[in-house]
Amino acid sequence: MTENVRAEDGGSPVIEAVLPLPPDFELLYLTAQDAFHRYALLYLGTNEAAEEAVHRAFLEILRHWNALVEERRVLEQTWAIVRRVVISQALIGFRKELALLRGDIGLWKALSTLPPRQFDAVVMRYVLEYDTRRISWYMGVTASTVDYHCRKAKERLQSAVPSNIRKEGDRR
Repeated sequence: MTENVRAEDGGSPVIEAVLPLPPDFELLYLTAQDAFHRYALLYLGTNEAAEEAVHRAFLEILRHWNALVEERRVLEQTWAIVRRVVISQALIGFRKELALLRGDIGLWKALSTLPPRQFDAVVMRYVLEYDTRRISWYMGVTASTVDYHCRKAKERLQSAVPSNIRKEGDRR
């Protein structure tokens, strides 16, 4: 049947084989996609960013589907994945905006050049004012790893703009 189908320009359509998805994954997609999208839209502000985040989240959910089903906590874990992806998407957007800011001391530029994990940890701790436990959950690392990323980021920022970054113990 598809041999007879032609595009208007005379070419034949591209036929892609779709991998079969687990039926319960398809059901989750159909029932949760709208809620995931509304959640992402609330945080990210644009349909394009929300759609990208939800797409990334569903790809990650599918990648871990068998483990999620075995745990029998599918809804809880899928929401956790969506939250992580949305916060990640928001931080990526924030990083891009920081790089465009102009300032006398160069802090914004230095912050935007931090490695991704250091950037995420610093922004969540000092801009969003999240506690270490919440940051470790979002990043999927231990609390001591969050502290390490923050410490390393502060060292990099200190060398980039030395007179404007307080060291641990400073009371200014």
